[in-house]
Amino acid sequence: MIRSVLLLALLASAWAAETPARSAALTVSVVAPRSESWPATVRSDGDIAAWQELVVAAEVGGLRLAELLAEVGDPVSAGQVLARLDDRALRAELAAQEAAVAEAEATLAQAAADARRSEDAGAGGTFSQQQRLQFATAERAAIARLAAARARLDSQRLALERTVVVARDDGVVSARPAEPGAVVQVGAELFRLVRRNRLEWRAAVTAGDLALVRGGQRARVEVAGFGATTAASVRSVAPGLDPRTRTALVYIDLPAGFARPGLFATGEIEVGAPAPLLTLPAAAVVVRDGRALVFALGADGRVQELRVATGRRQGGRVEIVSGLDPATRVVAGGGAFLADGDRVTVVEP
Repeated sequence: MIRSVLLLALLASAWAAETPARSAALTVSVVAPRSESWPATVRSDGDIAAWQELVVAAEVGGLRLAELLAEVGDPVSAGQVLARLDDRALRAELAAQEAAVAEAEATLAQAAADARRSEDAGAGGTFSQQQRLQFATAERAAIARLAAARARLDSQRLALERTVVVARDDGVVSARPAEPGAVVQVGAELFRLVRRNRLEWRAAVTAGDLALVRGGQRARVEVAGFGATTAASVRSVAPGLDPRTRTALVYIDLPAGFARPGLFATGEIEVGAPAPLLTLPAAAVVVRDGRALVFALGADGRVQELRVATGRRQGGRVEIVSGLDPATRVVAGGGAFLADGDRVTVVEP
């Protein structure tokens, strides 16, 4: 009996010794909600894409690629040479066509001389009316053959010029399907350029928010996973909605070099004037079972679990829509380790 009493006393003293350690569950700092003014925004997400892509294609076919002078990622300017095709066959054809033009010019000179001679001698009866008509017809035919020869010569010169492939505008090479030594055909894609290195964010906006969005509105865009954020502006709004998703694309211009085409981004479009609201640091809000919670500090050093409704997020802070008094101080961080009624030790931030 005495042994049992002693054992119970020892257990009671051990429990009493552990109780103070358990009473202070966590050392925390506390903050009060801050009154701020945020503009009304529409939140969206979408892909980053090139504003325009220029396809540089071969304009002559059946020639071998002799040189490729640009690589993927290279910045290029309008008129810069990107590639050269083997032009030896075209130069030979050009020389032959120049000779054909010279021959047509000589034929025309002879025909013109015959026509003039027949006309001059026509009054004396040396040539009949039919002969004079034949000479005149031969002259007109020689004129036509010379014009055709000169047209073929111009075409040959143009084909020779097109063996030098140039950029039609400033940009950055985004793709280069061409391979050195390949024989290209007319229309074969050699390079693809991001025109002027301009990018845009194609934000998918729901039908309900679409009426609020206008060209010229400011936006803030963040690349998912990279943490890069930039200010931007709305350029235009698509006139129709996607029948499957019931969303419309909003085209937002991005600064050069901010991101790369193909990345996914999220952001907000400012659609209204700033309005007052309460905010807390994002770390002060805990999500459990789909509910947003904060832990308010009581007068006895214990915390009380409060359910709040949250809204937008901006700059590491969260809008508190309802459920929190502006004068309430809440735990600034570490709420995931707390439970309702826990005692905490408060320190200055």
